[in-house]
Amino acid sequence: MYTLFPLLLALALCDGAFGQGQSSVPNTFPHAWPGQPNGTFSPAWQSYFEVTNKLPNITGSLPRSFAGNIPVNRQGHPNDTLFFWAFERQGANGTLTAPADANNTDPWIIWLQGGPGSSGMIALTTENGPIHVLANGTWVHNNFSWNHLADTIWVDQPVGTGFSTADSTGYGVGFLSNLVKVFPSLATRPLFLTGESYAGTYIPYITKHIFQTPNPPVKLRKIAIGDGSLGSQATVEHLPVVNVIETYPAVIGYDQDVFNYFREQTHLCGFDLNLTYPQDGHFPTLNLVRPRSNSGLSQSLLEPTEGRARTSSLQKAVSEKFAATHGKRSLNKRAEFFERREESRREWKRDLSGIANGSINPFYGCFLLDELIDYAVNFTFPWSNGGFDVYDIPDATSPEPFLNASAFFNDNRTRAALHAPTSKDWIRNFNYPFGSVHDRTKGNQYGDPSVEPIAFLSDLAANASAANVSIVFYSGNDDSLVQHRGTEVIIQNMTFGGVQGFSRKPSTPWFDDAGEFAGIVHQERGLAYVLFAGAGHLVPEWKPAQALVFLREFVLGSNLNGTVSGTIVVGGEESVLAGDFLPGGNEIFFGSAATQGTSTIPAATQAAWSSFIATATATHPPIAVTNGALGTSAKGVLGMAVLAFLEHYHLGFLVPVILIGTSRLIFRAFWYSRTTRDGRSAGAVVFEFVVLIVRPPAAQPMLGLHPEQECGSLGLIGKP
Repeated sequence: MYTLFPLLLALALCDGAFGQGQSSVPNTFPHAWPGQPNGTFSPAWQSYFEVTNKLPNITGSLPRSFAGNIPVNRQGHPNDTLFFWAFERQGANGTLTAPADANNTDPWIIWLQGGPGSSGMIALTTENGPIHVLANGTWVHNNFSWNHLADTIWVDQPVGTGFSTADSTGYGVGFLSNLVKVFPSLATRPLFLTGESYAGTYIPYITKHIFQTPNPPVKLRKIAIGDGSLGSQATVEHLPVVNVIETYPAVIGYDQDVFNYFREQTHLCGFDLNLTYPQDGHFPTLNLVRPRSNSGLSQSLLEPTEGRARTSSLQKAVSEKFAATHGKRSLNKRAEFFERREESRREWKRDLSGIANGSINPFYGCFLLDELIDYAVNFTFPWSNGGFDVYDIPDATSPEPFLNASAFFNDNRTRAALHAPTSKDWIRNFNYPFGSVHDRTKGNQYGDPSVEPIAFLSDLAANASAANVSIVFYSGNDDSLVQHRGTEVIIQNMTFGGVQGFSRKPSTPWFDDAGEFAGIVHQERGLAYVLFAGAGHLVPEWKPAQALVFLREFVLGSNLNGTVSGTIVVGGEESVLAGDFLPGGNEIFFGSAATQGTSTIPAATQAAWSSFIATATATHPPIAVTNGALGTSAKGVLGMAVLAFLEHYHLGFLVPVILIGTSRLIFRAFWYSRTTRDGRSAGAVVFEFVVLIVRPPAAQPMLGLHPEQECGSLGLIGKP
């Protein structure tokens, strides 16, 4: 039996989902604006919900839209409501207000945000909605809004999220039945239920209960989940860490030893699952080993990564750990900072060399994503500026440009236009999505008592097939929080169409409207999987044009590209796309509150790493880390002048061009290069004598593969 938490349908409650936990839910309630009809919901409410007042700071015209709060029908709790903002299809007029018609096959979309507890208005204003807020607070129209293709409704849910309201004694369910009373055509038109992140938990539960409901209020046609929390924390966050590194090896400075360390920890944690096509047997339940150290750091790891990422707590934790390691970085001691950083990195390696082979690091346990973040912000530029975006690996800006619509939504003119509540301010993220502040004594890391969807996905897929409902899972290749490897594991561990997993490895390319490579697509037996190249966790934000093509072709449409048909795959299969990872881009963006520069990984570095990784991943299980491999260190004696030069240009990469030396003394010349996002470049030749303190093992390349490891602070260096 599965616990039902606050969702959209009017169904029976399971009270266990709504226990109050440690903190009470704020008491909020909807506002009755002038013109609100009396009585039950009906088409008479359409004119009330229609947005007719001018919205502040929005220029130009918008498609007709409707907004307000609709109760979830929990008996005795009239203040439990969900807020929605619905836009008609671009160029249409009257599609939402059309009368019920069984022959009306126009699609409509619901979008749910993740969090848990994040407002759906975040997506409307930064991802796939018709208006977008910029970092400077101005607004623009989005030419790739999803309502260009269909009527689209963005919802704040669960209750209490965003402009949704909740009383202080519990939650409830029941939105869709009231919605279709206001807009009767929606009851028979095909519904495409979409969302991202923790909506990967919401949507399967909603779908499950639609299937269980006699005469459901809507006609579900397809579900589409992006970077979804479909499985356990171990599966979606920590299992894919090696894949994250393989996608963006710059995050560890192209250090072979560090890669081997994380690969060994992945093996010890039981995360190196073998995906076969077709899949041979089910995977075991993963055990997320907790840190055994009693340090403050080990305690902080127990806070959900996404919860920390979407508030200031992750940035604060990163900054505090960074400051504790390196101290304050005065302007006249920046060169010393780089030396301290390199010494700390060597100390980190020496500490690891003291861990017995075959042992899980007690300081982190199997919280490998957290360990990778710590490594990057301490030792790898530009993440060592104190920022790591788990949603988008190559975005190393710190702080990031903040796209915040709070001022807009809390403007009284907006509030009145959208018929929003006056009892609360709109907030991006709600701390009480399950009745408490992430009470981890109950349920998962977010305090959600419901079992992960993977437990019933096979049954859900069987029911979906019987109901002619298709399933789409999609992922952004640059996401590290819910990385695509975890989604692939979940697919191979579930049964759909009577067979477990995909029978062939996803390796069919798909392309955008400009004919550019957009990623990988694969479809079998009613389940589609789409990987977006160059997109992070919030796919429509980073790849809006490609996301619209995806919506048109693979969600609303029936494009067969990537479909297994007998012994062939429509669109073909590319061997270069059949690996366990899709290489990420070769640019890392950095800056403070804006992108001020772009670092480009040299082709020679990429080629050397590719050669290493091809050999390293040819053997399985991972190679055990030895003391010798972790003992490699070298220290340059170039001096502070070159460091000051490199620092002046903020960032650069050193490519060895001359290598002369003996076993203990080496003369090297490097070409130092730096490219900014606007295309400007700077370069210089840097010479250095290096004294090897510990000679690397013969099996390790001595020079050229990962310059930061071998020439100390002359590696991936940038302005702190």
